[in-house]
Amino acid sequence: MSSDARPGQYSPQKVMDLHTPDEASLPDDLKPYFQKCRDKLGMVPNVLRAWLLRPEKLRTFIASYNELMLGASGLSKLEREMIAVAVSAVNRCYYCLVAHGAAVRQMSGDPELGEMLVMNYRVAELPARQRAMLDFAVKLTETPHLITANDRASLSAQGFSDEDVFDICEVTGFFNMTNRVAHGVDMMPNPEYHRQAR
Repeated sequence: MSSDARPGQYSPQKVMDLHTPDEASLPDDLKPYFQKCRDKLGMVPNVLRAWLLRPEKLRTFIASYNELMLGASGLSKLEREMIAVAVSAVNRCYYCLVAHGAAVRQMSGDPELGEMLVMNYRVAELPARQRAMLDFAVKLTETPHLITANDRASLSAQGFSDEDVFDICEVTGFFNMTNRVAHGVDMMPNPEYHRQAR
């Protein structure tokens, strides 16, 4: 890189490749949520700005995300983020790898773990529980028709309850969906994610 290179000079300066509504169009009931994002994260994630094109669907997206990623579960919040990254790596989803890779770095306190999960989770020396969880999520992403009772049994053997297995499946399914939306509209991550927890 030349000495006159500037951070971010190669990054597309857009939220997505479709029209992105101005935040002035934000429905009143969603304004507190956007402000909460600013207060907690210092920004509004571009995924929310993109979904503003369809405000009624944005409400569903927020509710689903909050329940899956922040709600009660036998999976830790970090484990759910790990699934998000492993699935997004299979799907090569730039937005989710950047955003959720940052979340893994932040929650784990380990920048190397975040990078390993983004590149190839198999490099990381993970506990057997988390290895089985990610193996299952990746198989469910790559070859869902090949999932069998043996795959579920491998999770049970690591102490996952039936409810936990359901949560692994649901988080995996959610990120396969959002990865495809992000690819389809060419969604770009907020620049702030690149610098977090490094």
